[in-house]
Amino acid sequence: MTPGTALRAIFGIALLTLMDVVIKAQMQQHPFIVALFMRFAMGGVCALAVVAFLRPAAPTRASVIGNSLRIPVVVMTAGSFFYSVSTLPLAEALTLSFLAPVFVALLGALILKERLDGRILQALGFGIAGMLVMVWPRLQGGVTGAELGVAAALFSAVSYAFNLILLRRIALKEHPAIIVLFQNAGPALCLVIPAWLYFVPMSARDLAAYLLAGALGVGGHLFLTSAFARAPASRLAPIEYTALIWASLLGWLVFSEVPPLTTYAGALLIVAGALAVSRR
Repeated sequence: MTPGTALRAIFGIALLTLMDVVIKAQMQQHPFIVALFMRFAMGGVCALAVVAFLRPAAPTRASVIGNSLRIPVVVMTAGSFFYSVSTLPLAEALTLSFLAPVFVALLGALILKERLDGRILQALGFGIAGMLVMVWPRLQGGVTGAELGVAAALFSAVSYAFNLILLRRIALKEHPAIIVLFQNAGPALCLVIPAWLYFVPMSARDLAAYLLAGALGVGGHLFLTSAFARAPASRLAPIEYTALIWASLLGWLVFSEVPPLTTYAGALLIVAGALAVSRR
């Protein structure tokens, strides 16, 4: 893996984490469903601009079907993740999402009949242990919004893993810009009616913030797609965990969040398990 490829991945992850910060800030001012819709709507605008500039080949019928099947999964993944971000420190929500590679391996074995070996079970054990270390202090006070946020983060990790399984079937045959367009414009169309029911007036600053979030999301996914096209996923997997650094720094600077030490202790266990899967 070249330094340039690693930098593409690091930059892509940084852009996506910054997008999470923008949406978390907007969710403090607007209804959750409205913020989610605006994130995808503005992402769709930015993705359309990228497609118009790059002019990739039109998607095939199989690609349209495959990308369309992913749309409800993308809505569930993003919706549950952003809900967790709204109730948990950014670093904690992102750390729980690190369980996704373990779930990818498990779902790959169940759906794609890939080999299920001892490393996957070991990784699952590490992941569960890390999750318990992180959430145990919260469980002492009963079920609150934070506990629901933990459940949402775990659901997001599972649905994200399922999304990646679906993506494997089309990623090698379709232009990245087309894929990014579908996963932004499609969810926006699905959310139009519920967002309209709760829509609130927005200032020019709000629209600019959502446009920034859309641009950051599209840019981050394009940089990551470019990196994964140049190096094996197993080589890039450790770089994905730099998101914890960005989330800790940005969460502290923007929201004055200081996650407990159990977040980082749990992160070490979860990352150790995920790395075991990526090197199998």
